[in-house]
Amino acid sequence: MRKLLNTLFVTVPDAYLTLEQENVLIRQGEKTLLRLPLLNLEGIVAFGWLGASPALLGKCAEKGVAVTFLGSSGRFLGRVVGESRGNVTLRKEQYRISDAESRSLEYARSFIFGKIYNSRWRLERAARDYELRVDVEALKNTSAQLKDALSSLNGCQGLNELRAVEGNAASA
Repeated sequence: MRKLLNTLFVTVPDAYLTLEQENVLIRQGEKTLLRLPLLNLEGIVAFGWLGASPALLGKCAEKGVAVTFLGSSGRFLGRVVGESRGNVTLRKEQYRISDAESRSLEYARSFIFGKIYNSRWRLERAARDYELRVDVEALKNTSAQLKDALSSLNGCQGLNELRAVEGNAASA
């Protein structure tokens, strides 16, 4: 399972990114503005014309921390990433599933079921926890509509039917 970490956004003009032991340092001239442990980062996004030390770029590539350079207006300039990992067998199977409508229908049905179920659960919880602040009757009616949508998911014979159920549930 992938660990979700932080992204460091550097917007300070004329800053320089460097590495000190296992820490990212943001320097402006001789002054250190920020020191962050590299292990807490998933990515670094640098705006403007600032630089980064080769040692930092190498360590980021080694640790899987993407470093993205953008112009001061946000225009993409370049990116440094490490080794790409992926499961080719998994991707091939995902493509096979997407090509077979009957198989992709089952996956889509499961995703949409989860989406509607969670939405219904949130409505029920809001009606229960905030009954003095919300229109409980309206929430209960919407919850009943979502319950009907959940029931109708099993009867869907194609992706378009499934999309219609999802759209109606989302609008409710």
